[in-house]
Amino acid sequence: MKASDLFIKALENEGVEYIFGIPGEENLDFLESLRKSKIELIITRHEQAAGFMAATYGRLTGKPGVCLSTLGPGATNFVTAAAYAQLGAMPMLMITGQKPIKSSKQGRFQIVDIVDTMRPLTKYTHSVVDGSRIASIIREAFRIAIEERPGATHIELPEDIAAEEVDNPTVFEPVGSRRPVPDDKAIMLAAKMIDESKNPLLLIGAAANRKRTGKMLKEFIEKLNIPFFNTQMGKGVIDERHPNFLGTAALSSTDFIHHAIDMADLIINVGHDVIEKPPFFMKHGGKKVIHINFFPAEVDEVYFPQLNVVGDIANSVWRISQEVKNAGNWDSGSMFEIKDQIDQRLSKHFQDDRFPMVPQRLVHLLRKRLPGNAILALDNGIYKIWFARNYKAYEANTILLDNALATMGAGLPSAMAAKLLNPEAPVVAIAGDGGFMMNSQELETAVRMGLNLVVIVLNDSAYGMIKWKQEGMGFENWGLDYKNPDFVKYAESYGAIGHRPQNDKDFQDILNKTLEEPGVHLIDLAVDYSMNHSILNVLLKEEVKKAKN
Repeated sequence: MKASDLFIKALENEGVEYIFGIPGEENLDFLESLRKSKIELIITRHEQAAGFMAATYGRLTGKPGVCLSTLGPGATNFVTAAAYAQLGAMPMLMITGQKPIKSSKQGRFQIVDIVDTMRPLTKYTHSVVDGSRIASIIREAFRIAIEERPGATHIELPEDIAAEEVDNPTVFEPVGSRRPVPDDKAIMLAAKMIDESKNPLLLIGAAANRKRTGKMLKEFIEKLNIPFFNTQMGKGVIDERHPNFLGTAALSSTDFIHHAIDMADLIINVGHDVIEKPPFFMKHGGKKVIHINFFPAEVDEVYFPQLNVVGDIANSVWRISQEVKNAGNWDSGSMFEIKDQIDQRLSKHFQDDRFPMVPQRLVHLLRKRLPGNAILALDNGIYKIWFARNYKAYEANTILLDNALATMGAGLPSAMAAKLLNPEAPVVAIAGDGGFMMNSQELETAVRMGLNLVVIVLNDSAYGMIKWKQEGMGFENWGLDYKNPDFVKYAESYGAIGHRPQNDKDFQDILNKTLEEPGVHLIDLAVDYSMNHSILNVLLKEEVKKAKN
């Protein structure tokens, strides 16, 4: 059997459905083997987008998404996607080509040491130097990719190794492993800390996004009648319409939710770690924190929990709930009063129908129009804060955002992968004009794939997030404005359908139309960010200060 055939056979054995990417001449044996496979090759227009799609596949399925590139520049285009998957705990396998390693006719042309390049960005990176070892290398890459904490892996397949014959080819059956249960003493200490607290508060982070964990957390919340909030990447683990839900920590401090955080004497942190931007800052002598995760806390200047409960999260939550004796006897009434104030303040501009549109209004209109299973895929920009704070997620994995690497350019590819996996659910990509243009060429890929997709480009002709920071630091407005193409014509040039609303009602009509009609639709939406500084930098701090007094 040819080595490339064995490689594909091993991928099939792992249950791989799709490979996203761009092949090169060093992948041609691999490509021919893939042609005869049941695995579907999805050609993208840039390797970075292929990596984002593979990472999102991993995020939504729990199985490694697979992407492919050639050597050199194709492989280095995976770097940002590797960091995206690694920091976001998304299982992914990158396959890259390489020149022949046993002989060379082109000197060092295009050769970059990709294995060493990927080493700090992945959990595992390996170059195949013997075709007979392909099956074991692939099995190891998949095992490590899904092992807690999930992340990126990489295999380099040189051109001559792919073409060689392999004697006695075998594959290794995937073998799962059960996560270890937490230590009994840690469970008892956690229950004791909760019993002794007066104002406990539950925090839900990204690693809690497991079906069984979500079920256990819901039971925990309702048995203990404990208020809870989440990180941006923990949105939707518990239905945010739940009466005990206080809000999402979209900022690290001074947001409305931080008034409730400040009142807590104990935070039960389930599934968050410091790779995602911290939702609150710990101080010496301040509130206590219980860290519940698959791994111990990484100590940081702003995060140093007093107790680690390490092991399967669902099991930890369930066992702690069985040991708590003081369930419901908390002084939480004031926290629930704050919830009402938070909801009132966040909804203040929901009915503001000025145009260009304010982000609060956009969030409100989308939440009102979209069903519970609809998926929003957010790129990175100032609007991410508005969606994190104001958009209530009803189900897990229905708002996809990145608050770990927080890279621009991932919104559209993530939406495409989400739609591929959820063809019956409405999927909407939200991107600023800056982030959209970083991978806008994938509109052609979406059209070619036959996806029904809505892409909303928030057009302010500037890098809005940095302008907000610039103004907040008292600097002059300088260096962050640019000109955009005509997005309607741009979309149409790829075979998509472009729309440009002229007012609030026009946007609502277009939104309804695009959600009901097939095809890839792009909405060029003029957005008004003039309130960013006054609300997020100034009024927010003043209102929180008043509330505390």
